[in-house]
Amino acid sequence: MDNTFTPKLLEWYDAHGRDLPWRHTQNPYAIWLSEIILQQTRVVQGMDYWQRFMTMWPTVEKLAEASEDEVLRLWQGLGYYSRARNLHVAAKQIVALGHFPDTLDEIKKLKGVGDYTASAIASFAFGIPTAAVDGNFYRVLARYEGIDTPINSSDGKKLFAQLAQNIVAYDRPADFNQAMMDFGATQCTPKSPDCSICPFAEDCVAYRTGQVDRLPVKLKTIKMKTRQLTYIYIRYEGKIAIRRRPAGDIWQGLWEPLLIENQPIPVFSGEMTLLRQQVKHVLSHRILLADFYLLEAKDKPILSDEYIWIKEADIEQYALPRLIEILIDSLPR
Repeated sequence: MDNTFTPKLLEWYDAHGRDLPWRHTQNPYAIWLSEIILQQTRVVQGMDYWQRFMTMWPTVEKLAEASEDEVLRLWQGLGYYSRARNLHVAAKQIVALGHFPDTLDEIKKLKGVGDYTASAIASFAFGIPTAAVDGNFYRVLARYEGIDTPINSSDGKKLFAQLAQNIVAYDRPADFNQAMMDFGATQCTPKSPDCSICPFAEDCVAYRTGQVDRLPVKLKTIKMKTRQLTYIYIRYEGKIAIRRRPAGDIWQGLWEPLLIENQPIPVFSGEMTLLRQQVKHVLSHRILLADFYLLEAKDKPILSDEYIWIKEADIEQYALPRLIEILIDSLPR
């Protein structure tokens, strides 16, 4: 990398950087919360959730005092619920420590905090000159330097991490990381970037050689698996049956109606109606296809002990996976 890249990037950022609420503070709690929420989440959607969390739990101590159910309920709709569970655990870690960790190594010890998130928090909250390498870094640097080493290979990760660290602005580490994020998100976009107005057009190898659409290179991942689910929403005398999903599977800790998977649908007394069929829901590592039935039970069904009966109106107090929300929306009222 030549020594003009970082100054030019910061100049662009000063003119075009996004105005985001967590950039107006050095409060590590607020910054950490924003970074966890923005993992796998677009800024527009994440901002609303960040504001809700900051309103509900304005300090890490308040968040640590909350129950897991309360945290999952407020997180509902963001997906990747392990982030919420890790957030809650990490809040307890911070409170036990007595202060928010202020070194890169200590920040990495927080539950759910990897290299990128730790570097982002370290630079934004504490001014530590460390590159927070995310997908934007990979894309911008791969195109600028014309690098075709796969970004998800071990060699690629090492290469890009070193390249990024070499160009950190030691006097403006927070602005540097935020500039790379904004430049990748709004200018050097994954598809159809407007290279004609890019400040790096003259020096960008990918642009000069017609490889913008080809870079960065990523190794093919494992083929997605499909999973068939059948849900039965059981109504009986104003109550419904739900269970909390167990550990070791998708949606750990969230609630769902009766699930039938890999076995025949049992026979119940009452009226069973098919409301939705083969509803497709895509997760990061699998595709779910769900059938949804309503059972107006004549007799109270005998279910396993993991199911509880609640008043139907109280379902809103329980954190549900997005798929279950979609299915419940199809219920006749």
